[in-house]
Amino acid sequence: MAEVRPKTPPNTNSSAPSVAKTPLTPEQIKRIELNRLKAKALREQREAELRKQLSDGSTTRSNGNLAAGQKRGYSAIASNVPSTSRDARNPDAQKPKPGGGGFRPLEEIQPARNFTKYVEYDFSKMTDTKGGFMTVEDDPHNRALHAPNQDEKPAHMTLKEWERHQLLKTLREQKAGPFEPGLSVLKKEEHKTCQECGSLEVDWKWEEIFKCAVCNPCKDKFPEKYSLLTKTEAKEDYLLTDPELKDEELLPHIERPNPHKATWNNMMLYLRYQVEEYAFSDKKWGSPEALDEAFEKREDEKKKRKQDKFKSKLNDLKKKTRVEAWRRNRQGQGGGEFGDVIGSGGRHTHTWGRPIDNDEGIPVKTCAECGMEVEELEF
Repeated sequence: MAEVRPKTPPNTNSSAPSVAKTPLTPEQIKRIELNRLKAKALREQREAELRKQLSDGSTTRSNGNLAAGQKRGYSAIASNVPSTSRDARNPDAQKPKPGGGGFRPLEEIQPARNFTKYVEYDFSKMTDTKGGFMTVEDDPHNRALHAPNQDEKPAHMTLKEWERHQLLKTLREQKAGPFEPGLSVLKKEEHKTCQECGSLEVDWKWEEIFKCAVCNPCKDKFPEKYSLLTKTEAKEDYLLTDPELKDEELLPHIERPNPHKATWNNMMLYLRYQVEEYAFSDKKWGSPEALDEAFEKREDEKKKRKQDKFKSKLNDLKKKTRVEAWRRNRQGQGGGEFGDVIGSGGRHTHTWGRPIDNDEGIPVKTCAECGMEVEELEF
């Protein structure tokens, strides 16, 4: 039979007398319930007053005034954040100053010690003067800084308005679209017509600049007359000078963007028949034959200068070669002396003939025995 394990009886304090809990009387229960309701009403009243104060914005509630487990509402959080101050910890900073100016948050924030010498520039207010970026405050008397930039969008315009303004400006310059002059059959004598076919649809841009009334089909039909020449072609083919090409009254031109590089100067295009009229007139060359003669003369002079330069360099090279050969022979280098007969121990003596000028005009002496030629230079 299994052995029964003895159990330890609980400790009993024999000295402490047992006190029986008396039940609460109805009056005590009623008093406790009244006190609980009063405390609850006072807490609800205090919370209602705090909510009213926060909604009016008269005071700022701290986290210590909230009840345990209660969260702040969004209106309470938003009311504590200043609208114009970068330092949200100081709600009084957004109040206007006595001097009249509003709050400037950058004046309240102190920079770090490593950035005390840092200067912040507003590049939107600067102008590139090709010698440095300057602001209006740097030079208040400079007209270039105060003049508005025509290529930049004004601040009061939207992007669509600026694009429309640029489009209208281009059409106005080209006299196209709504800015093209009107045509009427009834007033035909008042309108300019094409000088080739008599059409009314002339290129108004050419008529304004070149004073030449011609239509687009005729420009393509007669390229030998209405094609455009660049400034380089006019200088090389018609031998015109820069002052003549820059004179707009003498030779009007159209400027176009350079196709080789956008940063280069614009191309200057001239009308071919106007260039030919001036070049073949009595003011310049007089006739095409005279222009051809002047062109050939310049080409001959250019070729002669090139040949003279080549001869000069060749003579210098010959002089250096002769001096170097003479120096080496004096030092005994090269296995013999100049003029020795190769293969025999005897020495060859040259028999020079009379100096004769060659094609270059330099006198040359020839040995009658070995045929050696030596140029003779007179100093």
